[in-house]
Amino acid sequence: MEPVATNRLGGKRNVLLWVLQVLLAMLFLFAGVMKFVMSVEEMTRQIALPGWFLHFIGCAEILGAMGLVLPGIVKIRAGLTPVAAEALVIIMIGATALNLKIGQRGAALTTVVLGLLLVIVSYYRRKMAPPTQFPEAKSL
Repeated sequence: MEPVATNRLGGKRNVLLWVLQVLLAMLFLFAGVMKFVMSVEEMTRQIALPGWFLHFIGCAEILGAMGLVLPGIVKIRAGLTPVAAEALVIIMIGATALNLKIGQRGAALTTVVLGLLLVIVSYYRRKMAPPTQFPEAKSL
């Protein structure tokens, strides 16, 4: 019995995307959880933002991390993975701006690289997503 022919490039790309998604999800999950583990006083010493806003960002990072991997794992709403990546890009844009404002260029470079990796995930997952299950809207 011969193996089924598959697109090797697509298979390798899928594996690389999964590795990237899992690593990014672990990073954002860690960052989000730390915003709830650390005291507000300690966080605001490092970042001059209100504690409630840092908790909001932490929640967004945790949800974004889940959105990077769960839709593909449970095979439900796979189109949410690029949306999660795009939402995390917005957070990285804000983090980059904040890092540049306070003069931390190394941290800004890190957030730019993370943002670019998220853009790659978003682009290829959107490209590889199955067509929508909803019918096209008909014009009147």
